[in-house]
Amino acid sequence: MIRSGVFLLGMTLGSILQGQFAYLLVGLIIGIESMGIPLPGETTLFLASFAAHDGTLTIEWVILAAALGAVIGDNIGYWIGRKGGRALLERKGPFYERRMALLIHGDRFFEAHGPKAVFLGRWVALLRVTAAVLAGANRMEWRKFFLWNALGGVAWATTMGLAGYYAGHAAEQLIHSVGLGALIAVVVAVIGLLVYLYLRERRALQGEMAEVARREETGEPMIEWHDEGAVHKPEGLE
Repeated sequence: MIRSGVFLLGMTLGSILQGQFAYLLVGLIIGIESMGIPLPGETTLFLASFAAHDGTLTIEWVILAAALGAVIGDNIGYWIGRKGGRALLERKGPFYERRMALLIHGDRFFEAHGPKAVFLGRWVALLRVTAAVLAGANRMEWRKFFLWNALGGVAWATTMGLAGYYAGHAAEQLIHSVGLGALIAVVVAVIGLLVYLYLRERRALQGEMAEVARREETGEPMIEWHDEGAVHKPEGLE
């Protein structure tokens, strides 16, 4: 029996990524993203998990690869930040305002949540890329970082992996019960929600960038430091 068209993307992914190479690629993309380089790690995990529902991949191995990639990548990012990665991000040059906006956004989150920011940042798009570097730059104790990072990496890989896995099952059931047209309507609604969230996040970042530009123009300090290296929020960015 020909499988329903909803599985085309997952099947295509599975046909390209066979065996151990698929799991290696999942871990590699997520690991590089976790080091501070923007890549579609979460999307990769979701698609691989979707393919696992179709039987092309094994969900347990997908989740394990994602968790290992997240934890290893975050630890590399931590040491990059610890050894001076923040200075690189603060250096004048291309995308300076965007980089500073990301730093201020991350610093706010760390000040609000402390070490838990490493755990919570896994579910926040901007922080998923910068949290580890910021933790290292702010001199968070490594053992404390590793604990929250490992918990967050495993929890994130498990929840997102299972979400993709069961999304495939739900899509199949939806097609069987109400037809392909209803599924398309649901997909359009989900895409609309994702676009809304993206635009909201983008507006927030643009607001931070405008504040960076204002401080740059007036000569106000961007960031102040404790003696221990932790970051104060600049006055006015409450």
